[in-house]
Amino acid sequence: MEKNLYGLLAEFDTPTELVDAANSVREAGYTKTDAFSPFPLHEIDEALGIKKSILPVLVFFGGIAGLCLGLGLQIFVHYIDYPLNVGGRPYLTWPSFIPPSYELTILLAGFTAVFGMLFLNGLPRPYHPVFNVPRFALATREKFFLLIETADPKFDENTRSFMESLKPQEVFDVEE
Repeated sequence: MEKNLYGLLAEFDTPTELVDAANSVREAGYTKTDAFSPFPLHEIDEALGIKKSILPVLVFFGGIAGLCLGLGLQIFVHYIDYPLNVGGRPYLTWPSFIPPSYELTILLAGFTAVFGMLFLNGLPRPYHPVFNVPRFALATREKFFLLIETADPKFDENTRSFMESLKPQEVFDVEE
């Protein structure tokens, strides 16, 4: 049974080696890449050419939606559906609308942040082809990995020699 090649995975010892290799990969024109590290590396986004996320914009609009929903719900209840005049006060008393509107703003912004992050990251993803490489388990403890997918337009028979020129510990075939 023949397996399909998903990509090539290079193993590095230090975060500096990984970031330098990622810079070289990006400069060589590869775009379908990924890096794996036991802890966050802030330099890796720039090294791989990852663009800024749209998540803050989504959270902002989630918050605006929560504010509109909170105000709309209270206006509907107090002015249209069940107007109740207590002590001669007006139906629309804006100061009393602030706490529920604020709470719905925070609630919807928080939900948008969580579910937007999950959606944009493609989570939950219980399986990834790199899990087929036995040494990849070290990515959670001490090793750093760089992946170039075969779906990359620049991927060809020279990619392995290019990966080996980055001086990794080893280069693995990642099978689907």
